[in-house]
Amino acid sequence: MNILLRIFPWKMIKVLSIVILMTLIVLNFYGLYTNKFYFFKFDNYIFPILTLAHFVYLYVTWFKVRENEYPDPQMRNLEYMLYIIMFVYVFQIFDTLYILSSYSDYDESIIPVTFLPVGSLIVTLYILLIFLTLISFKYRKVLVGEYKFMDMNDNIDSWQ
Repeated sequence: MNILLRIFPWKMIKVLSIVILMTLIVLNFYGLYTNKFYFFKFDNYIFPILTLAHFVYLYVTWFKVRENEYPDPQMRNLEYMLYIIMFVYVFQIFDTLYILSSYSDYDESIIPVTFLPVGSLIVTLYILLIFLTLISFKYRKVLVGEYKFMDMNDNIDSWQ
């Protein structure tokens, strides 16, 4: 794991995560079968709302590293929320793979030329996002510190 930390510095992880999240938010509105963007479907807004937690986690980690602060219970809860959101990322991977596997089912229909390339890009970006998220958890542990709240007063609210 230390080799990965040398290959991917913290700033690169932060920037890549933000770029990938923004790209996936845009691609979330894209319809693979129709080659159109759908902005009026309620389902398309779930992923961008969930990514807010990811953006906040990146900001909090960046702030803690910059200010040389210790982790707090709010940061721990945010990280635990990201563990749950990573299941959504995994679901999105399998959902997109399922859509891509239906390519041969629609031989008689006109499927856009961008179907396979954009679908493959979406799957790749989700896999990369999960990978970068796991590395950012390791960076939080190395740069900010572990969650040791038995020694500290758990009632201190450091975000006030």
